[in-house]
Amino acid sequence: MSALLRLSRLIDALNEFVGRHLAWLVLAMVLISATNAVARKVFAASSNAFLEIQWYLFAAVFLLAAGYTLLRQEHVRIDVVLGRFQRRTQVVVESVCILLFLLPFGFIVIDLVLPLVVKAYETQEMSSNAGGLIRWPVYALVPAGFSLLMLQGISEFIKRVAFLRGQAPDPGRRGKDKSDEEELAAFLREQAEGAKK
Repeated sequence: MSALLRLSRLIDALNEFVGRHLAWLVLAMVLISATNAVARKVFAASSNAFLEIQWYLFAAVFLLAAGYTLLRQEHVRIDVVLGRFQRRTQVVVESVCILLFLLPFGFIVIDLVLPLVVKAYETQEMSSNAGGLIRWPVYALVPAGFSLLMLQGISEFIKRVAFLRGQAPDPGRRGKDKSDEEELAAFLREQAEGAKK
């Protein structure tokens, strides 16, 4: 089990690295969007390539950060039924769902998309828009993103099995008591109280 936990930590480190660095793509999207808007309004010039690169960057952030989001336990959950069970039962259900749904779905998506990526690469498929970009890099984000998500699913499964065996802490804990929204609300209250003094 210790070798599997080491593998889990390596996968976690990979998705942590990817997730933290993807944040810079958001800044790039903003800068490209602002540049394109200024060029369009001030110089009456624009580029479809600028618009498409924004979409490509958004796709990269969304797809490649899926594993990071799972690592951080930030995926949307609806615990109406599951929340009523003991934590060990919840972990068993989560483990089964990883094996029965997440991993097979990831394999199916990759299996379906990979031939499209290869074909787009071989034909050097281009956007149909004037001045558009080559398409295979954005297509390749789908199997890359699902690979990272599936790797994180494997890591989460390992951590859940270790938890059930008493060899690891609860993998479902988010690591902080308050959500981001609660922390923001507390910060704003402190600022408002500080301004009154």
